[in-house]
Amino acid sequence: MVQTGEDDLVEYGFRRVIITITAVLCAMLEIVDTTIVNVALNNMRGSLGASLTDVAWVITAYAIANVIVIPMTSWLSQQFGRRNYFAVSIIIFTVASFLCGNANNIWELVAFRFIQGLGGGALLVTAQTIITESYPVAKRGMAQAIYGMGVIVGPTLGPPLGGYIVDHFSWPYIFYINIPIGIIATLLTLSFVKSPKYGDKLKASQVDWWGIFLLTAFIGSLQYILEHGQQDDWFNNSTIVILSVISVFGLLLFIWRELTYKHPIVNLRVLKDTNLRIGTIMCFILGFGLYGSTFIIPIYTQSVLGWSALDAGLLLIPSSITTGLMMPFIGKMIQRGVPQAYMVAAGFLLFFFFTYWMQQVITPDSGEEHLYWPLILRGIGLGLLFVPISTLSLSTLKGKSIGEGAAFTGMMRQLGGSFGIAIITTFIARFNQEHRVNLISHLNTTSFEVQKTVQQLKMGFMSKGYTENEALAKAYKAIEYKVMVQSSVLSYIDIFLYLGALFLFCIPFILLIKKGKNKINPADAMH
Repeated sequence: MVQTGEDDLVEYGFRRVIITITAVLCAMLEIVDTTIVNVALNNMRGSLGASLTDVAWVITAYAIANVIVIPMTSWLSQQFGRRNYFAVSIIIFTVASFLCGNANNIWELVAFRFIQGLGGGALLVTAQTIITESYPVAKRGMAQAIYGMGVIVGPTLGPPLGGYIVDHFSWPYIFYINIPIGIIATLLTLSFVKSPKYGDKLKASQVDWWGIFLLTAFIGSLQYILEHGQQDDWFNNSTIVILSVISVFGLLLFIWRELTYKHPIVNLRVLKDTNLRIGTIMCFILGFGLYGSTFIIPIYTQSVLGWSALDAGLLLIPSSITTGLMMPFIGKMIQRGVPQAYMVAAGFLLFFFFTYWMQQVITPDSGEEHLYWPLILRGIGLGLLFVPISTLSLSTLKGKSIGEGAAFTGMMRQLGGSFGIAIITTFIARFNQEHRVNLISHLNTTSFEVQKTVQQLKMGFMSKGYTENEALAKAYKAIEYKVMVQSSVLSYIDIFLYLGALFLFCIPFILLIKKGKNKINPADAMH
């Protein structure tokens, strides 16, 4: 970010506390809203009379809007002034939240979620920059740690909070809860946040409209493909094929446009920096692991172990708190000059141990005590990855390039999450079928073991008053259900195996990273 008088933005005492609280609140609002809806989808289906495919759009629309806005935030802040842009984003987000709660049908809700996402994407990146610049250089490690806590704890607060609201009130309240917070945040922003002096604004005729259009086409299509690939049967579906073509050509034209236009909306030249290139890939993999594991664990606990949404959400909280508690220590370690490449390598190694441990403990009747410690290990691994990867990516950049590089790392983390969830859902479905076929092939009706089990189940059902034929049918159903549960568990075990392999595979690449000459703050890094 280019600005005159960087020190003008540094705040002290009470003002700094207020600005930090405002920025973290806004970042939390945006992140909690990404996951809070997952728990309420069933209730929305019921009250809006929508199918499961339709209701999935509530998540898709928000994600697409987010991913489109994130790369453009650096440019938009320059155009409109940061304080105005931040305040308007909060207002858009808050008004859209009110409209979401009042939606009368599913497509109204989807449209309002898209608008909410356009406001929300800006909150994350801008909140980061505001926190960074409100602290003097020496204290930015701590500023980062505070922001990092919000970013990591946010996704796991969503499901339990959503579960509680849906159980005790009704689903519109998951949106209404944003309104008072949004109003307070807007007032605080207008009163306390300062705008840096940027370069000149562009005239409407100079704005990179084609760049915006191509970015939207490429990222929007890609996000749709990832969210709907599995349920629409991937490339056997004509919509997916058309969007894949749009996405590929959109990407190629977008790259060409940004490299040749005088005022590009996203500056791709920053990617000449080797560390940033490796860092964006690492951010992608981090997103894959962070969102992928946050997605798979609640599904396993709810579908296989039969937990409630609230319990499934609460299970992830100790892991997030562990990461949050680690943040300040990581900030201190970076300031003391501990090589970040080693921290990242250690983080990936711990993530590998977490997946290996999960493989060992998941069964059709695992309890909370079996999952608690592996998840704490995941929290420690994430702590070692989050700030160091971001800091490493930007360690050889200077000035304005830092903000532009940070937009890339933020976007890649989001896309990594979308890819992770899409790939995991696809593999769960495929592995499930394979394991079911394998298990059924072992169930030979002539074997003594199988006959004995069927007989025991049949006698059990007959003792409850069923006729012999009904009891036999129920016995077969019970066995079928057991096969289903077992094949699900085996699928989750496979997923953890592959996730672990991915993290292990990354370690050699991290050690290739050059050491940055200029010290960067964890702060600038954390978009």
